[in-house]
Amino acid sequence: MTQKTFPTWPEAAAQLIAVATGQSPADTVIQGGKWVNVHTREVLDGYDIAIAAGRIACVVPDAASCVGPKTKVIQAHGRYMIPGLCDGHMHIESGMLTPAEFARAVIPHGTTSMFTDPHEIANVLGLDGVRMMHDEALMQPVNIFNQMPSCAPSAPGMETTGFEISPEDVAEAMQWPGIIGLGEMMNFPGVSNADPKMLAEIAATQNAGKTVGGHYASPDLGPAFAGYVAGGPADDHEGTCEADAIARMRQGMRSMIRLGSAWYDVETQITAITEKGLDPRNMILCTDDCHSGTLVGEGHMNRVVRHAIDCGCDPLVALQMATINTATHFGLEREIGSLTPGRRADVILTSDLKSLPIETVIARGEIIAEDGTCLVDCPHFDWPDAARQTVHMGKALGPDDFKIPAPTGANAVRANVIGVVENQAPTKALQFELPVTEGRVQATGEVCQIALVERHRATGAVTNAFVSGFGYDGPMAMASTVAHDSHHMIVVGTDVDHMAQAANRLGEVGGGIVIFKDGVELALVELPIAGLMSDRPATEVAAKADQMMQAMRDCGCTLNNAYMQHSLLALVVIPELRISDLGLVDVRSFEFIPVIEPLS
Repeated sequence: MTQKTFPTWPEAAAQLIAVATGQSPADTVIQGGKWVNVHTREVLDGYDIAIAAGRIACVVPDAASCVGPKTKVIQAHGRYMIPGLCDGHMHIESGMLTPAEFARAVIPHGTTSMFTDPHEIANVLGLDGVRMMHDEALMQPVNIFNQMPSCAPSAPGMETTGFEISPEDVAEAMQWPGIIGLGEMMNFPGVSNADPKMLAEIAATQNAGKTVGGHYASPDLGPAFAGYVAGGPADDHEGTCEADAIARMRQGMRSMIRLGSAWYDVETQITAITEKGLDPRNMILCTDDCHSGTLVGEGHMNRVVRHAIDCGCDPLVALQMATINTATHFGLEREIGSLTPGRRADVILTSDLKSLPIETVIARGEIIAEDGTCLVDCPHFDWPDAARQTVHMGKALGPDDFKIPAPTGANAVRANVIGVVENQAPTKALQFELPVTEGRVQATGEVCQIALVERHRATGAVTNAFVSGFGYDGPMAMASTVAHDSHHMIVVGTDVDHMAQAANRLGEVGGGIVIFKDGVELALVELPIAGLMSDRPATEVAAKADQMMQAMRDCGCTLNNAYMQHSLLALVVIPELRISDLGLVDVRSFEFIPVIEPLS
């Protein structure tokens, strides 16, 4: 049953009433469970759930009158019956998977609703790419709601994308059946300064009665923040401390706190609820970015809920943050997010609310997973050649393309260096004195080179700079066509020959991630769809991703989920320093700065 054929509540109302009043048998009845009511924050023992047409007809102490000869009866055996989990903000492409394979990966973990912003593919393929993601999402047995990307490019004038998103594109997408709102408004200076294009996109969304996603990646909570909130964004996931969460909730926004593969922002913000005692209705749990290894090895929203509980949150409050709070925020409280009449029958059976083992997953009234195994088909979209041939480098690159020339006669230089911060999206703006050999600046010690290789228009252009924090040792290079958000190609390495080798390898395979060390290819993750995703199963992609992570360790990197750090080095809307195809960007001022500063 797809979202296109799934009956609405009004369409199913007569059948639901007949079942609830005992006049007609249910399709399915779950018997003898503990009903976790997220509306009242109660656990009610000894309840049954009657389901018809994929929706909940009634939740009552005894639904025997709803059972007929053909009714499927599921015994809860005293287990907790909780709503299917919702991810309030995420990017499917970050899993390196298509929507179908992402769904297959997270269904066993109890995720039945996702609010996803496909702005990664928008940067590569524009509105056509968004439509492909949207269409595959509608084919799935769980709920994948798309937000129309707002910022491609994420920061106009700071980068060049494959395509640009316009207010007209946003207005068109608001009419599509699977669009729930506007994706994260990353151009926060544009909103704060009343940029007409940004305000037109927000207006098109609000006029359609849909939700505007936020992204305020700045510690400044003064007039700039006030202006941003006044512009219309309704939520934000870029907070990193308690004060950030409090500021957003006090201004009527939802504070989305994330636990992804590399973002650990729950513990530092959930104290606004657990210690300050603020109303938890305005806080939502999300993942933002989870790669396939995390999904396969650790979980998805079940992992986030468990983490929130481990951080001191009441289990029922944590569940609200991953169900009803999210549904309410997107205007879907009457559709998903709770186990109450009329809602989609998205139910999890679990034997413990704290450790949260996901034992049975039901979506739209059908069992879709049991004991960690997905039991349903997740249909694939037929991705066209245009989506599979997106790496256009223009030429084979050589070592000279990655050399950084020094000022004439210099023996040393002062370089502006991107400093990677473990488990955090922001970077540090650092400076190092670097030596010069034969007219070329040398990356030494903890500093290595970074390059942004243009891959959308076949210009052959390479932008070079420096980065620190990865800990790489010996001749090596790592290249990735996952390069948020413009998604050119990021190459990081200690040796220019290896950097050229890695970049050319991705040109050969049509995108992905590759690591070379001592002239040998250690790992390759092929991502043929837009250079971002694979349509292979998550287990296969995760195995290759694990090999890639091991290769990073073999090259000397010990950072947690360092791949995510690598892939975000071109994200020119998160401070402090980033690289783009146009140069080195100081995001604190949204200005380009030189890679080499004169020595005083």
